[in-house]
Amino acid sequence: MEDLLGLKLEPHELGYLQVVLRALIVFVASLVIVRLGAKRFLGRKTAFDFILAFILGSMLSRAINGSAPFFPSLVGGLAVVLFHRWLAWLSFRFHAVGRLVKGSDSIVIADGELQHDAMERHLFTERDLLEDLRLKSHESPSEVKEARIERSGDLSVIPFEKSSKPQPTDTDKFS
Repeated sequence: MEDLLGLKLEPHELGYLQVVLRALIVFVASLVIVRLGAKRFLGRKTAFDFILAFILGSMLSRAINGSAPFFPSLVGGLAVVLFHRWLAWLSFRFHAVGRLVKGSDSIVIADGELQHDAMERHLFTERDLLEDLRLKSHESPSEVKEARIERSGDLSVIPFEKSSKPQPTDTDKFS
């Protein structure tokens, strides 16, 4: 096994077969490790989840290319996934931990009015907001009861109900 995987070789001494075998083993091990983690990190787009993906990818790639010891890199990847799962559990149990680890949302439109302080805090320009509104089939903020920049950075929009939407006047138009 040691010779087959080139476990005592320097990275530049690894042959094609050794790198291929390492990659296949890391692939299977990664699949097992990720399945042990919470499903949330695969579907969420928060910094909390992206960091796990970057670190895990970096650690496991080193196991493949030989720049770090093979089995300790796999164990390190498992440890990072389990730590992520533990932080997610703490965040679920304690709101303050969740806010610290995952962040919080901010209202950027309230009753059709832009909330400039929140937009500035997130460096979210009016053009950014208009783009996101168009992508969600809204022409202007006046159509929106509430919009939030979510913890993931996505914009969520709650439109006015057709019967409760205020009628815009010329002074209400957004440019």
